[in-house]
Amino acid sequence: MQVGPRNLITDVAGLRVGNADDSRLKSGVSVVTAEAPFTASYAVMGGAPGTRDTDLLAPDKTVPGVDALILSGGSAFGLSAADGVMAGLLAQGRGFEVGSAKVPITPTAILFDLLNGGQKDWSISPYPDLGREAYDAASVDFALGSVGAGTGALTARVKGGLGSASIILADGTTVGALVAVNPMGHVLTPSDRHFWAAPFEVDGEFGGLGPDTARGLQAPLPSRKGLNLADQGHTTIAVVATDAILDKAGCQRIATAAHDGMARAIVPSHTPHDGDLVFAAATGTRPASDIAMIGHAAAVCLARSIARAVWEASPANGDLMPCAKDVLRMDPYQDVHHHG
Repeated sequence: MQVGPRNLITDVAGLRVGNADDSRLKSGVSVVTAEAPFTASYAVMGGAPGTRDTDLLAPDKTVPGVDALILSGGSAFGLSAADGVMAGLLAQGRGFEVGSAKVPITPTAILFDLLNGGQKDWSISPYPDLGREAYDAASVDFALGSVGAGTGALTARVKGGLGSASIILADGTTVGALVAVNPMGHVLTPSDRHFWAAPFEVDGEFGGLGPDTARGLQAPLPSRKGLNLADQGHTTIAVVATDAILDKAGCQRIATAAHDGMARAIVPSHTPHDGDLVFAAATGTRPASDIAMIGHAAAVCLARSIARAVWEASPANGDLMPCAKDVLRMDPYQDVHHHG
C-alpha cells in the first residue's frame, strides 16, 4: 500500500471536496461531491447522531446513488446546509429524476459545536448559505485543520478539525477518508505527547511523534479549561470512499469497517454523547476489489485523517482549547523542532 499523490480523499478519481466556514461563528460545512451520482451508504455507532436523508442509503431503499455527502457543524441547525447544496445541484440540472422533477440527494450528518466560544446570535440559520458556498468551492485540492465542518471542533484537550488521507492498494484501488473531528474523547494519549493513531502514520503526516511508550491502562487526563465535556454535544463524522465498484450493501460494510479507525484514533469513541457516523462512497470507476482490504484501508485512512485534523488545527480568537502543536510546545523537555 502507498499514499495517494495528494494524501486526500480526492485521490479517489472524480471526487471533489468543498469547505465553507465563518470564523465569528466558529462553525462551517464540508461537502463531498462528484460530476455524477455515486453509490453510498453509512454506519452509525455513536449514541447521539444527527442526520438527514440517511435512510435512503440503506441497501433496500430505492435511490441508487447520491449527488453529495455533507458534514456540517451547528448541531440540528446544520442539517439545513443541505438546502444550499441542493440549490447548487439544481442550478446545474442535477438530481434524482421523478417524472419531470429532479430531487438532489444530499445525505447530511452534523456535529455539535454550539458551545465552542463562537457567536451564535444569528436569527436566521447561516447553514444554507454555508452549504451553497462549500458546494461551489468543491475542488480536488482543499485545506485541512480549522476549516469547513472542523472549524470549531474540539476534542477533550485540544482543538479538533478537518482531516483527510488516502491509500492506494496493491491492485491499484484507491481508498480515502475525510473527517470532522469533534469527539468527547482524546486524540492524544494521556502523556499529551503522542497520537493514539501513531502506529498508522505515514511519512510524518501528523508530526512524526511516534507511538507512546507507556504500557498498561492509563487514566485519561481531565478536560482543559474546566469544561464538563460529558454534558455537551460532540460527534466525529466522516466520509470514506473508494473508486472500486460497490453496491450499497458493500458500501455499508465499508462504513462499518471504517469505524475501527475511529476507535483506534479516539479514546474513548462511540460514546452515548457522540453521534459518530461514517458515510461510505464508491465511484465505481475500477473493477470490484477485495472488500476486506478496502475496509481495512478505510479504517487506516480514517485513523490517520483524525490525527491529521488535530495536527493541522490553527488558533483563532476566542478558542476554548489550545491546538495540538501549541500543547507540544508547552513542554520544555520535548524537542519538537524536527516535527515541523
